[in-house]
Amino acid sequence: MKTLNAFLLTCIFFPVSSWADTVDSCESEYECIETGRWDIGLALGYGSRSNPLKDYDDIPIYLAPTFAYYGDDWYFDNGNIDYTLVEDEKYTINLTTSFSTDSAFFHRWDPSNIFLTQNNKFESSSFSTMAQPTVMGEDRRVPDIDELATRQFTYLGGIEAYIYTRAGILNLSLTHDLLNVHQGTEAKLKWFYNLAIEEWKFQFALVFDWKSKEVVDYYYGIRPSESAYWNEHYKAKSAINTGLEFTSHYVLTKHWDLLFLARYTKIADEIVASPLLNEDYSSTFFVGTAYRF
Repeated sequence: MKTLNAFLLTCIFFPVSSWADTVDSCESEYECIETGRWDIGLALGYGSRSNPLKDYDDIPIYLAPTFAYYGDDWYFDNGNIDYTLVEDEKYTINLTTSFSTDSAFFHRWDPSNIFLTQNNKFESSSFSTMAQPTVMGEDRRVPDIDELATRQFTYLGGIEAYIYTRAGILNLSLTHDLLNVHQGTEAKLKWFYNLAIEEWKFQFALVFDWKSKEVVDYYYGIRPSESAYWNEHYKAKSAINTGLEFTSHYVLTKHWDLLFLARYTKIADEIVASPLLNEDYSSTFFVGTAYRF
């Protein structure tokens, strides 16, 4: 889930959601992280995250460590720190932090490429050749984009809620730029469903990821210094990406699992319209083994 990535998070190791404060132990049908102890894991395998940006390479994934600690009211999870405001059998409300994900396409070692997804208590190249659009029925070569200015990583903070139903879990979040990089806002709605069949554990998820105009403009807009033409002709708008996710693991022993992860994100038309992109989607997969210490 909050989805640069080639480290994977505990949700890759243990995709079935858990309730550390509402379950007395981890000896249930759910995998969970015990309160008051570090949870450390390491995955080895092969995977890749496709990069929709022109002239930027896909992001390989070979090694994936994970680190998490859950206290009574707060938790640290692969760089994110959350604080629980309200916890009930039917819902939980947290103050939350998360990495930006868009900067990951521009930087190989961006934290989101290191922390590809976030666990929860329950669960460089330059641009040289641009497209040649059709204008008034005629093909016309448009100006090239000069070397891109740096798109910075930022940290997001806000509030989130988990709502537990028989049909799965809903996760809603609203976060804002904490480091004053783009002063934008993001909102996410994620539904996920967990299924356990003997030693197999599965998680299915559907994600809607809204980004404000400020976010889209900062990462995918064109500065005047990069191209006066595209600065004038591409105007950023707020956008909603949609995604599908599937995670499974097979328990071999107390410490070893087999892993498989697949994700697909349909990038919003408002972002695809940017001359920086040549794909309207991003996909991720990983297959390997994981060891839990």
